[in-house]
Amino acid sequence: MSTRSAARIGIAGAAVVGVAFGMARYVYGLTLPDIRQELGLSELVLGLIASATFAGYLAGLLLAGPLSARRGPRAPTTVGGVCGALGAAIVVVAQSPGLLAVGAVLCGSAGGWVWAPYSDIVTRTAVDRLQPRALAMITTGTGAGLIVLGGLAMLAVQGSWRLVWAGVATAAVIAAIANLLLVPRAGPNARLRSPGDMTALARTLPVAAAYSVIYFAVVIIYFTYAADVLDRADLPVFATPVIYVVIGGSGVVALGTGAMAIRWGSARVAAMCLVTVAIALVMLSFSDDSLIWPVISAGVFGVGYMTGSAVLAVWTAELAPDRAGAAFTGCLVVGAVSSVVAPALAGTVIPSLGLGAVLLASAAVALISGMALIVIARGPQGASATAG
Repeated sequence: MSTRSAARIGIAGAAVVGVAFGMARYVYGLTLPDIRQELGLSELVLGLIASATFAGYLAGLLLAGPLSARRGPRAPTTVGGVCGALGAAIVVVAQSPGLLAVGAVLCGSAGGWVWAPYSDIVTRTAVDRLQPRALAMITTGTGAGLIVLGGLAMLAVQGSWRLVWAGVATAAVIAAIANLLLVPRAGPNARLRSPGDMTALARTLPVAAAYSVIYFAVVIIYFTYAADVLDRADLPVFATPVIYVVIGGSGVVALGTGAMAIRWGSARVAAMCLVTVAIALVMLSFSDDSLIWPVISAGVFGVGYMTGSAVLAVWTAELAPDRAGAAFTGCLVVGAVSSVVAPALAGTVIPSLGLGAVLLASAAVALISGMALIVIARGPQGASATAG
């Protein structure tokens, strides 16, 4: 495949992943205060809906593989686009908790459907030298999605939170059309594999999977409590949208993830991302009534967050080029589980330790894990873990 064709796939993938992850995945939390106020929902109901959106994401992850095996890897990306558009549209008109939940879950599932199949699309249609760049471009779409989401939130400050969801629905439709026009159809890959094949795949992933567990845990801690830090600081209403825009903007650095992985190795890049997120968490813990520290923290976090997700896509494609989607999905699933456990664990200790202590503890976990990953990458175990 030519460089131009790979770029077309990268652009379409960036649009789809950007909407699914940068917008559909975070729009519920961004509009939560306004939803609570307008619909008068209790914290229990709001929390249950939030958990259900994660269940939708996990279901999308688990169902994308079988659908890809039957219809080809472009099929789940199309389903994800439809879920994002339809789910957001339902929320726009929702007047009851039930309809709100249906729309939010559908919208939240979009990310599960679309991300991993793009690893298969790229590895099956692009030559080896173009794959890291295309995968990094696709993953970095999340940053653009966050910028757009933050912009929508700013526009809706004087209007309705439903305008944000309407914007997500519109963006999902545009991305789905781009996906159909720019991404070539790839045939199904339903080749049966023996238990030995599955065991061999699992043996290539322990280091990447361990990274995924820590990475998603500390990232979700940041996203969960960044808004809380801003609320406690009594900052202006536009502070949260600004943070989302800064995270997305600084995350553009992740476009160079493919080149960084080739030069230094995926494991070392992943380690640097964990260290970067640790620094951002420390900065966030020391935020006060000024917007300066949160903005700096968001800028640092965007680099670690976006590059960290991009390198996971590149890394798993290197480790299992013939089963890139399955390898990526496996790491995403274990990361998704840790992203559920981490906030629950944090919530149990915050009353006694305080939010600042939890942020610092999360930073310590990220820092120690990053240093350990650097050591592993230097040893013989790291050579096999990062081999392409």
